[in-house]
Formats: sequence, C-alpha cells, structure tokens
Amino acid sequence: MEEGSVEAAFDVADLVGHRYRVDDFYEVGREKIREYARAVQDFHPAHWSEGAAEELGYTGLIAPTTFLSTVAMLANRRLLGTVMSGYDMFVQTDQVFEMYQPVRTGDRLVSDVELSAVRRVAGKDLLTITNTFSDRSGAVVQIMHTTVVGITGDDVDADIGDMVERVIMSGLDATTPATSAPADDTDSVAAVHLSSIARARAPRTALRFEDIAVGDELPARTARLTRGDLVNYAGVSGDANPIHWHAEVAALAGLPDVIAHGMLTMGLGAGFVTGWLGDPGALIRYGVRLSNYTVIEAAATGSVEFTGRVKSVDPEGRSAVVVIVAKSAGRKVFGLATADVRLA
Repeated sequence: MEEGSVEAAFDVADLVGHRYRVDDFYEVGREKIREYARAVQDFHPAHWSEGAAEELGYTGLIAPTTFLSTVAMLANRRLLGTVMSGYDMFVQTDQVFEMYQPVRTGDRLVSDVELSAVRRVAGKDLLTITNTFSDRSGAVVQIMHTTVVGITGDDVDADIGDMVERVIMSGLDATTPATSAPADDTDSVAAVHLSSIARARAPRTALRFEDIAVGDELPARTARLTRGDLVNYAGVSGDANPIHWHAEVAALAGLPDVIAHGMLTMGLGAGFVTGWLGDPGALIRYGVRLSNYTVIEAAATGSVEFTGRVKSVDPEGRSAVVVIVAKSAGRKVFGLATADVRLA
C-alpha cells in the first residue's frame, strides 16, 4: 500500500492543470433552490418568494451562497473517480467561493473543472480543484476553489471499501460527460470574462455602511442538526459519503461517530452572514478553512454556534470583511472563515 501511495502522489502532481468542460449545462430550478435552502436552514425570503426577491432587485429566486457546490459535486465526479482514482476517499479542508453574479432561477450554467494545485504536507496530498461556472454569454458567475486531502488505504481501516460498497447510494458510477482540454490550452480561459453584476449593482442591505464599524459583532445564531438533517443534505447535495450518515463507516474511517458535512456547516455559516446583511447577493466572497468536525449522535441533537465580527471596512468600496467563528461542543469547526460583503 505504501508503494501505491507514492505512485498516487507522483501521478497527481503530474496532472496539475488537467481540466475539462462538462458537456451539458446545469439549469437552476426554482424548487431546487428551495430544497437546498431548507437543507442549509436558510430561510431568507429571497430564496423562497419571488416577490421578496423582486423587492431586492432580482428576477426569480436567488440561490443561497453555497448552492453551486451541488453542481460542483456532479461536475467533479469524473475528476475524482477516474483521473484521481488512486485515493480511497477525500476529506475537505478549505473552500473559497468568489461570487460575480447572483445565481437565479432559470440560469443555465456551464461548468469548467481544473485540478489547479497539489501540495504535499505531512505526507498527505492536498489537492485543489477549481470550478468555474459561466452563463450563456460566457460571463463567469462564480468561481469555487475546493481543497481536499487524498486519503489512501494506509489511513483508514482495510474493511472500509467493502463496507462503503454495501451502503453507498446506487447510480453514482455514471461518468459525467465532459470535453477534455490539454493543460496548455488557454483559449477557453481567455474567452471567459468575469461578470461585474454582483460588484456593480447597488446592494439593498438591511444595514448601511455608515451603520457599521470595525469590531461590531453580528447577532449570534445556533443551528441544530440531527441525523435526519445529514441524510437530507446528502440527498439534496449529492454528497454520498457515508461517514455523514452511517456510524459503522465513520468508525472505520477513524471518526468518533457520524459527522456533519463540511459544506453543510459552511452553508449554515453563509446564511448566518446573509441573514445579518438582509441581501444575499451582497456577499461577494466567502472562504472557510475547516479545523474540526461536528459530531452528530443518533440519540441527541447536535449544534453549531455561529458568531462574527467586522474585521475591516473599506469606505471607498462601501464594503467590509466579516470574520466568522463556528463552534460545536466547545470545539472550533472553522479554523479561519471570512466573508467579504458590500453594504448600501
């Protein structure tokens, strides 16, 4: 197994720059937005009511900040399952969302996938996957950078593969249709331009820039999670990893019990910030480094407590950076989390 690990690390480093475009577009559905908003407990009216979204200047429902992570799950399946098949599983460590245009009902988005970086830290491979989502005009709507640790058989119980095969959802082996591009082909990248809509539109936030100052604290929020919430999120998001809903698999992976999805916790954190803002489209960058996990026991409800404060302000851009803290059972779940926001 050790030889396999060395080979995987070597091969994946050679693949930096490998990219492809998913052949089919993803059409954002009205009910899918509501379904995802429910899964991340984000009840901002703009995710649920066309009238409320229209009051903020949006045509159609606007998707929650982390919504496109569900599309990335589909787009990345080919990269993780075939190109990077030397790993037994992946564990997420960092996530960055760059928002250039709100995602709304009816949008048809094209996904470009790239293995953009590989680092070797403490004997582990840290792999960064960049997803670029563009609209029909070719304008970039959102860019997402996901960093995961590639886990080999050396790091988990030898029986985990057989167990996963017995409990995993069916139909996940379908390869995402894609058109591959050679690593040195930059034409498709050069043809794409960043949309300026999110940064150019006048935000309609509940607070004005003059109302905030460095050090201001956001109203705290506690989110409750049950095993049912995790199962629901797994289905809605497409993240089928059984460590989030099957205690025996979690134990074989070396975990104390079933744990919440990192992206679920991030979705809760994004809603915490946009609820304070009052305008979901005013959050233009969201970055999270995961430092711990949220354990969800079968017989008890888990919780994540969110707090935040204004770290810095930019009078010229009428913007601010918010630092977010997430804790569960006294442990920090986010190692570092920030949100760049614009204010009216």
